[in-house]
Amino acid sequence: MIDVRRLAVLREVARHGSFNRAATTLRITPSAVSQQISALERTVGTPVVRRSTRGVELTGAGRVLAEAGDAIAAEIAYAESQIARLADGERETLTVATFTSGGQRLLPAALTRFAAERPGVELTVLENEPEDSLPLVREGAADLALVYTFDDPQMPVPSGLTWTPLLDDPMWIVLPAGHPLAARESLTISDLAVERWVHGCLIIDDILGHYAAAAGFEPRIACRGTDYVFAQSLVRAGVGISMIPRIALSGEPGGLAMVPLEQPCPTRYVGIVTARRARPNPPADDLARALRETVAALPALTQ
Repeated sequence: MIDVRRLAVLREVARHGSFNRAATTLRITPSAVSQQISALERTVGTPVVRRSTRGVELTGAGRVLAEAGDAIAAEIAYAESQIARLADGERETLTVATFTSGGQRLLPAALTRFAAERPGVELTVLENEPEDSLPLVREGAADLALVYTFDDPQMPVPSGLTWTPLLDDPMWIVLPAGHPLAARESLTISDLAVERWVHGCLIIDDILGHYAAAAGFEPRIACRGTDYVFAQSLVRAGVGISMIPRIALSGEPGGLAMVPLEQPCPTRYVGIVTARRARPNPPADDLARALRETVAALPALTQ
């Protein structure tokens, strides 16, 4: 029989790519990590790791076992939360991970719908980028994540997780209101070759670079920021122009012009990620439904 504790050790080795770093996280010695992995390999009758110049990598069998360990850890975390709920007078809890603009534009309305139906649920909201939210759901630290991916309508998620698409979120160009291109009905990337750019997210640097290269120019960057609201305030001040996902556009557009990009253009795809559980998670299911209803009530965002 496979020892669950050894799966936990393998999960940390997979996460860190190193026996030493896994040992630090687990607060045991690297020798103890090696012994646990060797014992696991004897149990399953095949290697689960291989050492290389890049560190420690999982074999195919190791990946299967690590994914099983993730699923077991998530089920245990969920069971613990349910036991804690029973001990706390039947109070239900729900933990949601979300990226910033989704949290600003979609989550509040969905939570209002949710709270009207389930007023007794204790909510916790975690602000994270998708790459940090997915492990939280997989490990049971979050019940649901509102996430996005660029240029791929079907987000590739690790085993044990389910992706449910919510909406397509195309990029728009935000310009100062008096800009010569502000009155255009639409723009192409090539129309903007001479502009200076203000980024509201680090990933936009790579995305713009890809589309600009296809259009034959190298973008001039005025600011590499991490907040779309801040980026739009700099555009309003005349620092440059910005490429912003539609749901992140300012609710107060004074001093700004917002123009859609023509195809082909970058698109952000927003969706929900939940864990596949042996038992249902009704609060997470209800919030997912509230998010879908929120998007359905905002038809302009889905055009």
